[in-house]
Amino acid sequence: MTEKTRTTVPGEEDALTYVQRLGAFAAGCREKGIPPEVELSVRQRIVDILGICVAAQYLDTSEAAVAFVLATGGVAEAHVVGQGTRVPAAQAAFANGVLAHSLDYDDTHLPSVLHPSASVIPAALAVAEAQGSRGAELTAAIAAGLEICVRLGMAGYDRKARNSTFFQHGQHATSICGAVASAATAAVLLDLDAEGIAHAMAISVSYASGVIEGNRTGGTVKRSHCGWAAHGGVMAAQLAARGFTGPPTALEGRFGFYQAFLGGRFDPRELDDGLGQRWEVPRIFFKPYPANHFSHAGIDAAIRLREQGLRPEDVASAELGIPSPTVRTLGEPIGVKRMPETGYQAQFSGPYTVAAALFGGQGLGLGLADFDDDLVRSRERRELMARIDVVGEPRCDEIFPDQLPAVLRVTTKDGRQLEEAVLSNRGGPERPLSDDEIREKLKNNVQGWISDSSAQRIGEILDGLGGLDDVAGVMMATAG
Repeated sequence: MTEKTRTTVPGEEDALTYVQRLGAFAAGCREKGIPPEVELSVRQRIVDILGICVAAQYLDTSEAAVAFVLATGGVAEAHVVGQGTRVPAAQAAFANGVLAHSLDYDDTHLPSVLHPSASVIPAALAVAEAQGSRGAELTAAIAAGLEICVRLGMAGYDRKARNSTFFQHGQHATSICGAVASAATAAVLLDLDAEGIAHAMAISVSYASGVIEGNRTGGTVKRSHCGWAAHGGVMAAQLAARGFTGPPTALEGRFGFYQAFLGGRFDPRELDDGLGQRWEVPRIFFKPYPANHFSHAGIDAAIRLREQGLRPEDVASAELGIPSPTVRTLGEPIGVKRMPETGYQAQFSGPYTVAAALFGGQGLGLGLADFDDDLVRSRERRELMARIDVVGEPRCDEIFPDQLPAVLRVTTKDGRQLEEAVLSNRGGPERPLSDDEIREKLKNNVQGWISDSSAQRIGEILDGLGGLDDVAGVMMATAG
């Protein structure tokens, strides 16, 4: 991580600021199209996010966000997931962004640890429905937004420290970068040119926000972050379409994005090196389990031991070894992590996620039902959690943060020493989820909420762009 510096070859492109270069890239996605593997990845992510949004409707915060949006009224432009009425596009983006991130089931990019789809896709669906966009337009806009989101986050990633500088400052990079990325996506769908897209992103810098203290001490405000990012991005693009402008040096300027958030410490090479040739979108990790991504390899390790015959009652003690920087998320304070009061708290608990996997779960290994509040507080699970420690693991430190590995060691009551190491994450490029697994995740998420035919309508998006030519029809499917 260095102060902003860059040596360039003289030429027209080099005269552009970073937000202008990103704007030109986004416009090019619409005009020239995107690679087939990127388009496939985008379609998979749309299906994934819609299923998560449907599943998140039961949360009290989801009900509050949707009720808030419906009460505000306004021009009927786009649907909120699960609702048969339309609201203004920015409001729909807000509600759907809240739903998308609330279960901690949305995808993750490594090593930036961003959740890019939870803001970009809600923003895109809202504007696409309002504009009557076709499938190819929608996927190109989403691809541009996801790529921009990841690159913004990676520019603020400290490779030497192997951690996000945003996170070190207590900032939620997901929503901060997501606001700017959502603006790019919305502006592409509003048919703004490269200059207009750059203005939309520059405007959105003033709307970017998110403080991550809730991960440590509680509160549900984090669930609103991606909604606010999507809302701000759509609003910024709509204002740009009406003539508002932003500073051309919105990212690198003396009072710009990286100065304001990170004190000027960022790596500008991450913003545009290989832009349009080297894509990060297909490398964004899907989540097979509805828990903090740091916990997933530990879940896999526990599932493997269970498949080998280990039962919860056999465990005398267990030690979950994970990358040292993630211990504070999954294992501190250990007393709290061993006694989560809610399913939401359990999603950030190493002891609970290991215990749940040893008991056996639903879906792709653990599902939403395994994080039920009453189940989390059950005596049997708390007794097992009390015997599970969370520690930093040198083997994992060597791999982190390109993967989120884990080593699970168990001492059984009959004296056996068991160990299972999982060094690459399921759902990432080394162990990708298949279309069938994404369909299975969708099925588990929407079961009991919508009909089989509606679920099939959403799943058809995996089969090709035709499923996205009628965005309103897709959104209506989420309501029944």
